[in-house]
This record gives sequence, C-alpha cells and structure tokens, in this order.
Amino acid sequence: MRQAWRWFGPHDKVSLADVRQAGAACVVTALHHIPAGAVWHAEEIEARQREVAFHPDGSMTHLAWEVVESLPVSEAIKTQTGDWRADLVHYKRSLENLARAGISTICYNFMPVLDWTRTELAWPLENGGTTMRFDLADFAAFDINVLKRRGAAVDYDAQTVETAKARFGALDEAGAERLAANITAGLPGAVEHWSLEELSHQLTLYTGIDAARLRQNLIDFLSEVAPLAQRLGLRLCCHPDDPPFPLLGLPRVMSTEADYRVVLDAVDLPANGVTFCAGSLGARPDNNLPAMAARLGPRIHFTHLRNVRRDAETVPCSFLEDGHLAGQTDMVAVVAALLAEESRRRKEGRADAEIPMRPDHGQEILDDLTRGAQPGYPAIGRLKGLAELRGVMAALDWDQGGA
Repeated sequence: MRQAWRWFGPHDKVSLADVRQAGAACVVTALHHIPAGAVWHAEEIEARQREVAFHPDGSMTHLAWEVVESLPVSEAIKTQTGDWRADLVHYKRSLENLARAGISTICYNFMPVLDWTRTELAWPLENGGTTMRFDLADFAAFDINVLKRRGAAVDYDAQTVETAKARFGALDEAGAERLAANITAGLPGAVEHWSLEELSHQLTLYTGIDAARLRQNLIDFLSEVAPLAQRLGLRLCCHPDDPPFPLLGLPRVMSTEADYRVVLDAVDLPANGVTFCAGSLGARPDNNLPAMAARLGPRIHFTHLRNVRRDAETVPCSFLEDGHLAGQTDMVAVVAALLAEESRRRKEGRADAEIPMRPDHGQEILDDLTRGAQPGYPAIGRLKGLAELRGVMAALDWDQGGA
C-alpha cells in the first residue's frame, strides 16, 4: 500500500518535515477554507500543490498531494434543496480542475450536517496519553439537554436516557459548553463550525428525509459525477459514516457493507468506489472488516487504518480510539485482505494496483500532549501507528515469500 499522511495545510502543527521523517510517501489534504458547494479553482489547487512540494524556505519536501480528503458535498446536494443543481455543476468543475492538476483520488462523504463526531477529544488513557472517545450517554445528554432537539429522547433506550440525565446534571456551564464544542468541532481551517442555533437550523433542512430518500439522493449525485470521473480517469471514494449509526434524528446510509453494495451496484462504474475506513466501520460489531475488505476490494480506492474498542456489542454503542493493533478489529487480517487485493490488481495490470493508505487518527503520546495538533491527528501517535502497520505489511510480505 502507498503510505500517505493527512496534512491540514501550513497552519498544521505537524509539519511537512515531520511527515517526511515519519516515512510517508505522499500527502492527503484538501482546500478546507473553501465552503462546500463552491468551485475549487485551478489557482487554489496549484497553490496547495506548491505548499506541499516546498518547505517555507523554498527547499523541496519530496512530497506531493496525491489524495483529496475531502471534496465536500454540500448540504443542498444531500437534501436536494435550494441551489443544489448549481452546487452539482460546481462539484463537476472542481473534479475537472483536480484532473487537470493530476490528482486522481478524491474522497468525500455523505453524512448529514456533522462529519465525524466525538464527545471527548482528549480522553485520558492509563499510560498517560489521551485519545478520542464517543460516549453514547454523553451524546444523548447533549442532544436532549443542551441542543434540546424536539423528540430527542425517543431515539435512545430508557437506560441511556436515565444515564444522560445524570451526566447532564453533573455538568456545570463550562462542562456543557465543552461537550457541545467537542461534538460540533470541525477540521482546522474549515468553513463549517456550527453554533447550537445553526446546528438546529441545519437539522430542520432534513425534515421528511429518511434513509431511503437520502440514499437515493446519494445515488442521484453519483449518477451525475461518477460518469464524469470515469471519463477523467478519477477515482471517487465515499467515506463511511462516523459513527456508523444515526445521530440527531438524521439518517446515515453508508454504515455497512450492504449500504455500500446498494450504491456501488446502482452506479456500477469503476470510478465509483470506497474509502475503506477501518475505524469508522469498526464501531459496529456487526461489520466483519476483513471480509468486507475482501469483498469490496475491487472498488476500494483509498483506505484509513485505525482501530476502536467498543464498550458494548450493540448498535449504537460507545467506543474509544484504541491503538492501531490493539482494538477489536483484526488489523492483520484487514491488511492481509488489502495486500491480496493489490496482488490481484497487479495480475490484472490495473494502473491503480497500489492502494493509498494513511494511518488514521492516533493517540496523543509523548510530545503530542503539548503540541496542540488537530485532535486525532498527532505526530507521534500516528507515527507509532504507521510504524506498526508498516511492520505488519513487511511481515505479511515475508510470510508470502516477498522477502
């Protein structure tokens, strides 16, 4: 697999020099400052390519921007409201500009309103490090008592509602604000940072949109953009829901293998593919990740490797971000399935035989604890994860006679 590293631009506390020292071969990034629905113009793309290629002193980084994560899909497209057709035209223009710039792998997601969601961004670990955590009761406390979404309590079982009530009762004003900030946290430099009022308004835009309708809107979107991507030689890959179950009364439609199969079959083009995120999919106990990696393999265009540990074998459930080889997913089996897919592609002569992979998220350890990087994206924690994954790949290659 081609070892990549997510970088958030010049303001990222993890520098490109750090990326090089970690041993990554290429960069995954995006134009986070451009709002969803707007065009990614050639000048902006080229500017980011230069930022990746050169250090601030003008010396070469020997890195290139090879994967987009993400080219965001606007809420208007997801709901098919407002100027969604104009946003669709803008999306196509962005794809054309990325193709001209030589960037061919484009990750996106179709999660309503919120992207990845955690209730704690620095959960303390026994070893002194910290990690990210999603706590279902804390989320329910936010939903019911902080956001005060109408009818929120009926979306949770009685025990979760009771625990959420106690959790909220123990929060002071600062604690409630911190919980809300964690849940609505965006990526660094991104335009979308919802206030509670804005979040409540965004939720109203999905009134009457159930899972079937949202899935059809995704298929409609792909029916428009995937044929263009196919002609341009691009690979579109949809990131799974994170967490992979409904939140805030909103449907989520990319949480299981069955979800992916419906969409891949509906728009059956090689350009329409999968971002295989082991961490997101691993938050559901009913997802068999090694088997999914094998069966979805021909359409996997990009992969995120991380691990989670669930508090319960239910859907939904609480979970935390565990070590890359320490969680409940058999990461060795996942990597083996992906390497087998690469081998199959090489025999077929596919140009995309090497699948780009990045060590997703990471626990904050050592100097990460004072660096102040984007939550989930520390330098040393990800380096540790990449080193572990690199070791698994080397061992599997040796076992198969590659050494």
